[in-house]
Amino acid sequence: MTNNPIRCDIFCAVVDNFGDAGVCWRLARQLAGEHGWQVRLWIDDPAPLQRMAPDLAADRVNVRIWPTLWPAPWLAADCADVVIEAFACEPPLPYVEAMATRARRPVWLNLEYLSAEAWVAGCHGLRSPHPRLPLVKYFLFPGFEETTGGLLRERDYDERRSRFDAAAFRAEFGLPPRAAKELVISLFSYENPALPELLQAWAAAATPDRPITVLRPGSSEAPRVDGGLRLHPLPFLPQPRYDEVLWAGDLNFVRGEDSFVRAQWAAKPFVWQIYPQSENTHLVKLEAFLATHPAGAQLRAFWLAWNSAGPLDWQGFAARLPVLRAPMRQWAQTLAARPDLAGKLVKFCRESL
Repeated sequence: MTNNPIRCDIFCAVVDNFGDAGVCWRLARQLAGEHGWQVRLWIDDPAPLQRMAPDLAADRVNVRIWPTLWPAPWLAADCADVVIEAFACEPPLPYVEAMATRARRPVWLNLEYLSAEAWVAGCHGLRSPHPRLPLVKYFLFPGFEETTGGLLRERDYDERRSRFDAAAFRAEFGLPPRAAKELVISLFSYENPALPELLQAWAAAATPDRPITVLRPGSSEAPRVDGGLRLHPLPFLPQPRYDEVLWAGDLNFVRGEDSFVRAQWAAKPFVWQIYPQSENTHLVKLEAFLATHPAGAQLRAFWLAWNSAGPLDWQGFAARLPVLRAPMRQWAQTLAARPDLAGKLVKFCRESL
């Protein structure tokens, strides 16, 4: 391998507008910014990036629109050293055929969805020879065990968090100074039939002495105050600033994959709305994570209700919030002590090139 920067192409076909694009963008930024790679992100729908990363040029990632008709033939010299297909969206056939003609074949990775299921560790790193071309694809599974691909976590995360000023954050977005017994909740969710019930429960529980403030990132609704309950929309913030929303809250509702991981780094109690799948197969993944997390037994009933529109026991869950803080910190510390996904990916590729 030469001393030239490694060239990397990431292919992302957007399924969940912000989840898939968020993971790919975060990985691309980390490979470029922390590891000095030359990264092109091929994405079929740039709209999510325009909201989560309004200043694309500042992040050293070359964003390209994935064309419906890929140019053919594609030149071998324009194939990257490392090719990452995100979530099984295989690169276009002309590109793959050009990969096979390179004197040094690219490292080809399939970045899979995050899961805590037991089989993930055994599948991480498996190789799959192409049925026709002299190429091998490797499966990269993010995960929570040391034997998986790990999780995305930037080197400067702790430093950024140490500089976070919660009072300045509230002032910036038009919130009054924090009250003594205020509960701050961030709510980032898919459409959920259980939401009206939850809002009613919050309105019933909130009082002027014990107010509840709900931050709604990306919401276009007007601010609303109902007794002790304040519903406060926030603009859709650039990706690094979403962490600030999680740091500002006492309880964070998150969705999909990217915000799910960020909530774990925030080390606060959180509620996960997993991306829904047919025949409720997503609930298997939800249960697998709950079985892994040290507070899983205390989270289970409320999480399942939030994900399957069951009756929500907000009062019971709220009473458990104080005892959830310690296991959330413990879990975050355990994960942070392990190598991050980008670092493990870089190590694997350098050993393979």
